[in-house]
Amino acid sequence: MNSSSPLERAAAVAALGLAGRLSDDDARPLVDLVRADEDARVRVAALGALVRRARRTLARDAWLVAASDEHAALRRRAAELAPALGRNVPLRALRTLLADDDGLVAEAAAFALGERAHGSTRAVDELARAATTHADPLVREAAVAALGALGDDRGLPAILQACTDKPAIRRRAVLALAAFDGEDVEAALDTALADNDWQVRQAAEDLRAQPRG
Repeated sequence: MNSSSPLERAAAVAALGLAGRLSDDDARPLVDLVRADEDARVRVAALGALVRRARRTLARDAWLVAASDEHAALRRRAAELAPALGRNVPLRALRTLLADDDGLVAEAAAFALGERAHGSTRAVDELARAATTHADPLVREAAVAALGALGDDRGLPAILQACTDKPAIRRRAVLALAAFDGEDVEAALDTALADNDWQVRQAAEDLRAQPRG
């Protein structure tokens, strides 16, 4: 990468992710960029190119490096790209990102966990904790959505608690209730139908109108 500026180098690397499949010989220099380039924009671009076009094991190696990078932008990008790597990404690494100090990193990690944490008690427990106690409302909302996507009964108490949170989180919690049934769920929907936020009410009305198993 001989471009004169980090922005130009990042653009050149990103273009590789839009081309064809990367051979291992072409991919390894990108792994080195993720590990060591001085500019976070270049590291972000290299990670994206690897996840899109490189062999999964090489992309996974770079992903693990990025997930612990000192720059939040790279950790966030790692969380965003995790679903594309599927089970090549360890759940424990996503749980670590969920606990990240940067809210945007934690938000992206919550979404990623919702995509693939089925059957993981620890992931559900940590999403439930984030949904009910995280200081950032965007993280709480993302964690509630992830719990709804997983549909694990262990996450239901956190979703029910979220039905009393800020309006955006209440709306998300009502949508998440679609994966559950029972008296507590029906009671939460009854409350949502009288919510002072019209979008919460609409979400509850829409859910009630759907056939319930």
